[in-house]
Amino acid sequence: MTTQDRCEMPDRNPPDEGIRRLLASAKTIAVVGLSDNPERDSYRVAAYLKTHGYRIVPVNPAKAEILGEKSYASLKDVPHSIDIVDIFRKPEAIPEIVEDAIAAGAKAVWMQLGLAHAEAAAKARAAGLEVVQSKCTKIEHGRLLGEGR
Repeated sequence: MTTQDRCEMPDRNPPDEGIRRLLASAKTIAVVGLSDNPERDSYRVAAYLKTHGYRIVPVNPAKAEILGEKSYASLKDVPHSIDIVDIFRKPEAIPEIVEDAIAAGAKAVWMQLGLAHAEAAAKARAAGLEVVQSKCTKIEHGRLLGEGR
C-alpha cells in the first residue's frame, strides 16, 4: 500500500454545535472537485446546498459552468469571499487545496466523507480556519439544521 492509498482518520472535528454554527453562518461554499454529473456525490451535495440557500462556487478546471454557476479552475481564481471550501478530491490533493483556501481567506475547510489529512488540517487550524474531516455537508446540514430529514 502506497502513502496515497492510505485513508487517514480525522484527528478531531468540531463538536456538533460548532458544525451547526459553521453551517448556519456560511453563505458561500466553494466545492472543489464538483462534477457536472448528477449521479456523482459532489453534484448531489452541491445541488442540495444550493436549494438550501447557499451560494455554490464550482471549482473544476474542466467545466465552464455547473449547476448554473460559473466554474473556476482553482480556488486562486475565485474573485469573491468563500466561507467553506468543501473538498471532493483525492487525499493527495488536499494539502494544496488547503494552502489555496488559506490564501483565499476562507473561514473553513471541509473534507467530505472518507477524506482526512491530519497535516493539512493542522495547517488550516494554525491559520485560523475551522476544519471538518470525513463528514458530508449535506448529511450534517440535514442532521443539525433539521433540513432534508
